[in-house]
Amino acid sequence: MRTWRLRINLNVGNIRWIAIKTLMLVLLVVNQSSADEIVLTEISARLIKTPITQGDFYQQKHLKVLRKPLISTGSFTYHQSKGVIWKTLTPVPSMLLVNELKLLTGQGEQAVPTAFGKVFKAMLGGDLAELTNGFSITGTNQKTAWQLELIPKDDMLKNIISTIVLSGDTEVRSLEIREAGGNITQINFEHITHPSDISPEQEADFKRL
Repeated sequence: MRTWRLRINLNVGNIRWIAIKTLMLVLLVVNQSSADEIVLTEISARLIKTPITQGDFYQQKHLKVLRKPLISTGSFTYHQSKGVIWKTLTPVPSMLLVNELKLLTGQGEQAVPTAFGKVFKAMLGGDLAELTNGFSITGTNQKTAWQLELIPKDDMLKNIISTIVLSGDTEVRSLEIREAGGNITQINFEHITHPSDISPEQEADFKRL
């Protein structure tokens, strides 16, 4: 009888311990989620938010098959309601136009995953909360700088991109795209300004979208 009672007590004790561990894991997940949301809110509050953002970029693309990165430079223009103009100036001039629905290059129009289109809007428009719908996000917020790591939720985008890393201060200063195949693109943003309006040339480019 004592052995039978002891087994019952041990089983009850195991069940209680499993329940406690499960509760601890749930609390850890909830606390981590809350912490990440707080960090995202804090970072968003630091960013300058205006309808128009423009500047220059310096891009390095690291391909697994090449020893040295491919380097390109150019300019970008973000408009809150129109999208993004991404203009490469060197080594070969080209232009990319993108909004939340489509991407237009010299090779024609392409559909893009919604999450990818929103990256540009959130990144250059300072609306980082927009990213939570398409990405799982973790981050750190230091006194002089912050960093966010984005992992796509969209299956189509996962096949292209494994991780996106953003970092900056009152502006987004760098973007790193880690592709599913192992290639890495690093972009630094420079000479960022917030004009009150876009030029007629930029307006004409946006009309193509």
